[in-house]
Amino acid sequence: MRVKPSLLHTIARVAVVRLLLFFFVLLTAYAGVQVGLSQIVKQVPKQNADAVAVGAALVLCAVLLGIYAGLVCWIERRRARELALLRGIPRVVGGVLFGFVLFCVVYAVLWAIGIAHWNGVSASTALVPSAVMAMVAAIGEELAIRGGVFRILEDSFGTAVALILSAGLFGLLHALNPGATAVSTAAIALEAGVLLGATYAVSRNLWLPIGLHFGWNFTEGGVFGAAVSGGGGGKGLINMPLSGPDLLTGGAFGPEASVVAVTVCFAAALVLIVLTIRNRRWVPISFHMMLD
Repeated sequence: MRVKPSLLHTIARVAVVRLLLFFFVLLTAYAGVQVGLSQIVKQVPKQNADAVAVGAALVLCAVLLGIYAGLVCWIERRRARELALLRGIPRVVGGVLFGFVLFCVVYAVLWAIGIAHWNGVSASTALVPSAVMAMVAAIGEELAIRGGVFRILEDSFGTAVALILSAGLFGLLHALNPGATAVSTAAIALEAGVLLGATYAVSRNLWLPIGLHFGWNFTEGGVFGAAVSGGGGGKGLINMPLSGPDLLTGGAFGPEASVVAVTVCFAAALVLIVLTIRNRRWVPISFHMMLD
């Protein structure tokens, strides 16, 4: 016997309400995880901080994934197939490698034009903290933006509208970061927002953009020691400082605001968009606000 949905559940299924619920619940949970992780690490001795941070991050990220799956189950009455673990393992590995390669291409171009300078390998690194921050950011932001905003906008308006609006929102969310400017906000929207949205569109699986997001951030901060969206930097495995105009270095925000990073990532996004269309996964523009 089919159970009649409650008024609250019926309201929650309206597209705009569903989008707001996913976005604000997941973004609030993500912010809570960041604060909670920071407080946990502060309570332990410095020599144990890395191990505690990894353990706490894994638990808190599992909570974020559970919240997303719970929202999907309650509001959409289905399993979160986009988080299926068996399919997710090769996708997250592929995404990490994709992000690593993309960022290495950015630095290769910066080195070729004399902006990045090779100073050898660093003795002091922050690989574990960089990996923890990258993991939390990748899971928290991808669940909220690609899993929530992009996916629901695509259901209502098609892939093109979802890609544009979710990318713009992603850029705006980084506008309050240290060192952010109008240029960095536009850069994040064009390079990361479009690329990560296209990555989800071509795969229909959140693990690929999560892996890409992690691979990019970890390579940026942990490997090259650059500022990640205005934060951190300075303790990478490879010592390659940048010098030159902000348009090429990204300034205080980091190389994500560089025109080189925008060009490389936007080109990769265009390839993924073409693949999405060829694989018939591109949803045409439509306008309907009620969803079952």
